[in-house]
Amino acid sequence: MSIKRFATAALMGCALAVPSAFADAVIGKPAPAFSAPGADGKTINLKDYQGKTVVLEWTNADCPFVKKHYESGNIPQLQAAAKQDGVVWLQVISSAPGKQGHVDGPSALKLNDYRGATPAGIVLDESGSIGKEYGAQTTPHLYIVDAKGTLVYKGGIDSIASPDKGDIAKAENYVTRALGELKQGKTITQASTKPYGCSVKYSS
Repeated sequence: MSIKRFATAALMGCALAVPSAFADAVIGKPAPAFSAPGADGKTINLKDYQGKTVVLEWTNADCPFVKKHYESGNIPQLQAAAKQDGVVWLQVISSAPGKQGHVDGPSALKLNDYRGATPAGIVLDESGSIGKEYGAQTTPHLYIVDAKGTLVYKGGIDSIASPDKGDIAKAENYVTRALGELKQGKTITQASTKPYGCSVKYSS
C-alpha cells in the first residue's frame, strides 16, 4: 500500500468527530481552566502559567501520526524552540486506562527521555475530562493559550495530514506560524485549523 493510500486509510480509521456531549474551547475566549496530576507527581494548574504563552499538545505515543512528529525530531525541536522563547509546552495524555497510548507517570517521563522530548510538563488526564472540555479530537491536537489566558489557536500541527515523515518539510507548520505571530503582537492568521491523527482514546 502506498504512503498516500495508507494515510487515507489511517485517517478514515483514526479520525474522530467530537461527540455533541463534548465541549469545544472557543478562540478568543478564556481557555478552560484545569488542575491535574503531572507525570512527575506534581499538580499542573493552567492558572499557574498566566503571564506566559502555553502550548497544549494532546499526544499518544502509539499513534503513527504522533510517531511521525517525534521520530523525525519535529515536535522535540518545536518544544525546544518554544522553551527558548519562554513558552510553556505541556503534553496532555487523555488515553483512558486500558486504551492505546495510556501510560503512567514514570513511563511517560522515560518515553520523553528516549525521544529527546522536553515539554515543561505532562498532564495525565485519565478521565478524559480535560480533553473533552477542550474538544480534543486527535493526537496530535494543538492549542495555544496567550499570556492573558485566552485561547488563540486550536487545530492541527501542520497542513499535510499524513503519517509520512517526508511530508513534514513540505507542510506549513501552523503552530510555528501562530507562535511567531503571537510573539510579534500580530493577529494569528489561521487561529483554527483542522486537526489530524488518531482519535483520542477516551474511556467513552
